[in-house]
Amino acid sequence: MNKRNIITFLISVVAIAVIAFAFFYPDASQGNELRQHDMLQGIAINQEVKTHLESTGETPRWTNALFSGMPTFQISVDYPSAHLYSWVNHVMGLGLPSPSSLIAMMMMGFFIMLIAMGMRWYIALIGAVAYGFSTYFVIIIGAGHIWKFVTLAYVPPTIGGVILCYRGRYLAGAAMAAFFAMMQIANNHVQMTYYFLFVILGVVIAFLISDYKSKNLRGWGKATGFLAVAAVLAVAANMPNLYNTYEYSKETMRGRHSELTQPNADAAQSTSGLDKDYITQYSYQPSETFSLLIPNIKGGASARPEQGKFKTMSLGELDGAREHGQMEQQYLSYMSQYFGDPEGTNGPVYVGALIFALFLLGCIIVKGPLKWALVALTVFSIVLAWGRHAMTFTDIMLSVVPMYSKFRTVESILVIAEFTMPLLAVMALQQLLVTEGAYARYRKAFFWSFGITLGLCVIGWLAPGMFGSAISDNDRMIDGYIMSSLVQQGYDNSTARQFSLSNPAIYSAVESLRYGLVSADALRSLLIAGIGGAFIMLFMTGRMRAVWTVAAVGVLVLADLYSINKRYLSHDSFAPKQLTVGTPIAKTPADEMILRDTMQNYRVMDIPRFYSADPSYYHKTIGGYHAAKLTRYQDLIDRHLSHFTQDSQADADWNVLNMLNARYIVGMDGRPLLNPEAMGNAWWVEKLSYVDNADAEMAGLSRINPAVEAVADSRFRATLGDGAAVAPGDTIYETTYAPDRLTYRAKSANGGVAVFSEVYFPWGWEVTIDGKPAEIGRVNYVLRALRVPAGEHEIVMTFDPKSLRTTTALATVSIILIYIAAAAAFFFAVRPRKRKEDKASV
Repeated sequence: MNKRNIITFLISVVAIAVIAFAFFYPDASQGNELRQHDMLQGIAINQEVKTHLESTGETPRWTNALFSGMPTFQISVDYPSAHLYSWVNHVMGLGLPSPSSLIAMMMMGFFIMLIAMGMRWYIALIGAVAYGFSTYFVIIIGAGHIWKFVTLAYVPPTIGGVILCYRGRYLAGAAMAAFFAMMQIANNHVQMTYYFLFVILGVVIAFLISDYKSKNLRGWGKATGFLAVAAVLAVAANMPNLYNTYEYSKETMRGRHSELTQPNADAAQSTSGLDKDYITQYSYQPSETFSLLIPNIKGGASARPEQGKFKTMSLGELDGAREHGQMEQQYLSYMSQYFGDPEGTNGPVYVGALIFALFLLGCIIVKGPLKWALVALTVFSIVLAWGRHAMTFTDIMLSVVPMYSKFRTVESILVIAEFTMPLLAVMALQQLLVTEGAYARYRKAFFWSFGITLGLCVIGWLAPGMFGSAISDNDRMIDGYIMSSLVQQGYDNSTARQFSLSNPAIYSAVESLRYGLVSADALRSLLIAGIGGAFIMLFMTGRMRAVWTVAAVGVLVLADLYSINKRYLSHDSFAPKQLTVGTPIAKTPADEMILRDTMQNYRVMDIPRFYSADPSYYHKTIGGYHAAKLTRYQDLIDRHLSHFTQDSQADADWNVLNMLNARYIVGMDGRPLLNPEAMGNAWWVEKLSYVDNADAEMAGLSRINPAVEAVADSRFRATLGDGAAVAPGDTIYETTYAPDRLTYRAKSANGGVAVFSEVYFPWGWEVTIDGKPAEIGRVNYVLRALRVPAGEHEIVMTFDPKSLRTTTALATVSIILIYIAAAAAFFFAVRPRKRKEDKASV
């Protein structure tokens, strides 16, 4: 490490900070907020945990804020050991205000990787801009997928450490990989980490091939050993979250199928994880893949964030819509600009026109197994992103590859292409700049790569229909809905068809506007790739100096991605600071009324917002929103609770709401009603009916009166017994409430079984009766129950999994070891010594 390296590194850091700050100026500096939907959901469901932490200093691992109660392992991911590395995010974000800090973090991660790979600092800076401003990353900021974003920011330096280790810097590479893998895993987006295991595997195989050819398998084995230790340390450093999440997943939709017989189950849809339709719901169309080069290849976005809400992007907003008649303009206001698959999108995956061309160039001129690994990984991610459009390949992955079936939204695996394409592109750019006689050596490769890129752009410009029809399946669904609505309003079929795609004028208007979007962006990409190619050609022919070529390419890449990203996240996306003061979730009149109730622990059934997270901010709710809810509770929703949200509530079973202690029910009109039949926090039952399976237990809920009888799986007979007669003076009531600690006072003449309106969870909950351990059973499919002896007793339920303490201790030791390894690597890097050449890159 010399003075020049330090100076150039600092220059690069300043440049990254300026670019990141400028993109979100003035909003980040003024404190304006995006108020992303997913972030607001996270705030809402975490509010009870936050309030308890602020009042007691302790983070509860259970919350009643949603779904009548669930663990917080995937809600509040905060463990004591994590405080040892929480400072890293601030350093990587360069101290900038959010969300500028996020963009800086993404660029810094890629820049560090490229420097570790031996890239020139100015090439590394271009690569950092290309990766950091890949459109998907900016789009997920707007969507509020911050955990995903930060995980992706730490992926490149992790891989940089892997490459450094295989190039002979064993300690430095392993320490770097361990440190950034620790940070990557800590941000708790397992799906993104899982996807990049494929990339790491590709890199490992590439170096195995290279070292085999150079007869250095011993060095490969040594590096692999160092990295194995690094992986163990990184995983161990996050063990509190990983272990408890893994155990928790066994009880959730993500890791456990329902025990109920599914009446309409399709065996062809079944996997070891999620159903195939659910996994592939968000799949990229093959033609949509060209959004990597032409962002509006399918019309761009169907919606964009504006001041905390998502605004639909309709064809009626385009300037060209005014050229059509009044009827056509009215119809265009119903049609989305996006015309890809039906699910819609917040924007395309665009890596940049010039980066696309340089990637193709890299496929030709860069040599070695690492190049082939990057090419194969790019193709691999693209085909997997097609999902249901390439079911043969998808089926193989679901059947053969462990854990692949645990994740949905397969199109998000394009994050691999967003990593490999900029990486191979800058590898090609550096090779051009350092090679003598580049024109003579690479001119054919240059003309092929840029020719293909420009040719695709010309096709999109002049013949946009070559990339698919402008009318999507979603359009035809909307069209049918409009026609049926008109018929219901009294229009005849002939008139209704005039206001549909059956009308040639309307069809032509939709087609011309959408193809216009494709054509305009294709021309734009043509100009960017063409201008960039011209600069590079001037350098190759000796007519432009390298410094000016690098500057021109860098500015062009930045200008290209900067301007495209502003389509999807701009000043209009932010809510002014004065609008964000106060609570992030606005109170409804129903909330105001319910909050006047001073009873400490009851639940709210908000029927119109049953699937929303918002009510969880103020209440303990029956419904809610979370992607990893308990499987048993999802069964209860499917068989009982969902009936309350339908227009006809004929099948709704009010006894189920009563046993969940739904003290307030908000109707479809938004008015809250006090439910006098809510059973409270606990009650005695006289009879237990035991059944042999889940189907019978669920069916039992429809026949029993839960106020006096409970139905239970026969596995709990030894725990609960057979119940006993309830005497007139028998009582049981809750005395204190905390999310993870409940106390009750029980009195009974004969003893018996008490049922609690609390969700049963098979581990972590400990119960004592007068300080002596007791065993919890399960009744009514989802509730806790306890056999209590005669007399007066204090019952205490505490959620305190022992695994938390064990894993926290292991994580603390691992983090310290990672820091020691990093410090040792730094010491050996800066101490004076005879320098040895690193192994040649593969």
